[in-house]
Amino acid sequence: MVKSGKAYHTGMVKKSITINAPKNKVWRKISNIVGLPSWLVDVKKTEYLSKKKRGVGAIRKLTFNDGNTIEEHVVAWKDGEYFTYIATEGLPLRAYVATLSIKPKSKNSVTLTWESYVNSQKMTEKEFLEFLVFMGTFYETSLCNLKSRLEK
Repeated sequence: MVKSGKAYHTGMVKKSITINAPKNKVWRKISNIVGLPSWLVDVKKTEYLSKKKRGVGAIRKLTFNDGNTIEEHVVAWKDGEYFTYIATEGLPLRAYVATLSIKPKSKNSVTLTWESYVNSQKMTEKEFLEFLVFMGTFYETSLCNLKSRLEK
């Protein structure tokens, strides 16, 4: 019998950026959970799948330029500080839990952190490590896009 080397893998991705803008301006931008096409890499459109637009229970669907879609549900929310969401469809993962959080540095500067926990579908360790690198680059590029838009 040939062993495929495919297994489940668990990992974390965490990226932070300093944004020179007031906390409420940054929160307003990130808490608009369907406003992603203006800063998230390769997102073509985002739409609500729930009547609820903010807070726990809000559901969104992201459509990427390549046609892939991801459904996400907000599962935790503290106004002005953080929100956590899970992806329920569309990623090569069994679990994806991510949080966007803001910490003020000064009156006009914040640290924005995007971190996630992932558990893969069966894949090789090499495939999983490449996926984590991809996610890290995706987070970093998207956060830089957000920073440039908010610091205008």
